[in-house]
Amino acid sequence: MSVETDMPAVIAFLTRLLNTPSPTGYHVEAMALLEDALADLGLEDLTWRRTVKGALVATLPGAGPTLPQRAIAAHVDTLGAMVREVKKNGRLLLTQIGGYAWQSVEGENVTILTEDGRRYRGTIQAVHPSVHTSGEVREAKRDDEAMEVRIDARTAKQEETEALGIAVGDFVALDPRAEITDTGYIKSRHLDDKAGVAAAYGALLALRAAGRQPAATCHIFMSNYEEVGHGAAVGIPPEAQELIVVDMAASTTGEHQNSDEYSVGICAKDSSGPYDLAMRRRLTGLCQAEGIPYRIDTYPHYGSDGSAYLRAGGDVRVGLIGPGVDASHGYERTHTDSLEATIRLLTAYLLAEE
Repeated sequence: MSVETDMPAVIAFLTRLLNTPSPTGYHVEAMALLEDALADLGLEDLTWRRTVKGALVATLPGAGPTLPQRAIAAHVDTLGAMVREVKKNGRLLLTQIGGYAWQSVEGENVTILTEDGRRYRGTIQAVHPSVHTSGEVREAKRDDEAMEVRIDARTAKQEETEALGIAVGDFVALDPRAEITDTGYIKSRHLDDKAGVAAAYGALLALRAAGRQPAATCHIFMSNYEEVGHGAAVGIPPEAQELIVVDMAASTTGEHQNSDEYSVGICAKDSSGPYDLAMRRRLTGLCQAEGIPYRIDTYPHYGSDGSAYLRAGGDVRVGLIGPGVDASHGYERTHTDSLEATIRLLTAYLLAEE
């Protein structure tokens, strides 16, 4: 079942997507990019639509119309922040979107997205950022109240910042700092889960290159609210009897973790409980048959769009796979080998006739 994977095209797509801001709730630009990418594939039978909530659902008819329909889910939304208050000193107090440690974004550059479409640059830093002016720098707690955004504009007062058009409720996007090294590593924020989206795109590229249809009709669900827990609660076509969620194999350097950055991770259990055993065995069987490197792992502090769909009453068998991502919800890293292994497994699953 050897099907070629066009990794240069996948990496180019992933880089564009990483550099497109999409903190949860601000998905318009990323979804437009995805629609353009689907159109450029030129797959005649591929159709797509938006859900009421703004997710994207693409459908590709299968060669075997009597086989149970399948679905693949990945999420384009990322960690980020929102303006909670314009402070008296003109700087911004934030509220987090998604869950992360403040120290993981301290010193990161950001883009403030105003209601009227203007964009301003800034930096997240501690309220007392300098060792030359405060003894609290090293020991002070990092929390909502202790962090602020220094805006790259001439403002030292609340009124001056508000005159720029910056207001409570504006989205704040963290810089991805995407870099592909000559040793094959992909370093960036938001590999969770834009690497998963790129894997789904790569599988479609592989089908196109081989001139193949999936064995069964497949729905590809691009979620936009995963980081806040309800992304796939609705929107996955109920005709699908199987769902493969493509998300990161998390925290590969964490104690007790079995994932790595060079294989596809297959999740046996996360915080929501075990994933479907029959699906897991099918996935490991495909890896063994195709010579795809894989690792089985558990993620006790992790949930996925599969969890959301099951909690909402989805009657479906769910499996979870993804590239191994180091330092999840921080400045993340994976390797092209892991991304390619994920694409190969997705492609093998789509073509599998049972």
